Amino acid sequence: MNYQKITPISIADGDGCRAVLWVSGCEHNCYNCHNPDTHDPTSGYLFDEAAEKRLFDLLKPNYISGLTFSGGDPLHPLNRGEVTRLARRLKTKMPEKTIWLYTGYLYKQICDLEVLRFVDVLIDGPYMDAQRCVGKFYGSTNQRIIQNPPLLYLGLRTEVCNIDN
Repeated sequence: MNYQKITPISIADGDGCRAVLWVSGCEHNCYNCHNPDTHDPTSGYLFDEAAEKRLFDLLKPNYISGLTFSGGDPLHPLNRGEVTRLARRLKTKMPEKTIWLYTGYLYKQICDLEVLRFVDVLIDGPYMDAQRCVGKFYGSTNQRIIQNPPLLYLGLRTEVCNIDN
C-alpha cells in the first residue's frame, strides 16, 4: 500500500485530536475531489515498517483520540488488506483509540469487509460537488456518518444510523 502523508494532529477529520493516514488509490474520481493527487495507487510513498512505527508512535499520547483513514480511499481494493491489518493492530494494542474511516463506497457495497469490525465511525459515499457542505465531518450531504459499524457487521444491529439523525 502507498500513502501520501501522515498528519500528526488533525481536528477536522473526526472527533478530537486525531492522527490521519492519507492512503493512495481511489477509483471514484469524484468531480472537484479535494484530494485528486491521491487517486493513483502507485503515487506517494510505500507504507513500510518505518511509516507504521511513526504512525503508532503518533497515536501514543493520551490527547490523541485515535486514527482516521482517509485518502484516496482506504477501501480501494489495493488498500483493504493493509488497512484491515492496521485497524486490527490498533484495536489490539490501543483499544481506547477510535478509528474513523472515510470511503467513497456505500455501506451496502462494503458491509461484508472485515475492517468494519474495527472501525468506530464510517463515513460512506462519494463526494458530490452539487451537495457540498462546510463545517461537518463530511464533504457533501449525501455522505453518512455511521457510528459503530461493527454491530452491523456482526448482525447485532440491522439499520444504518447516522450520527446527524
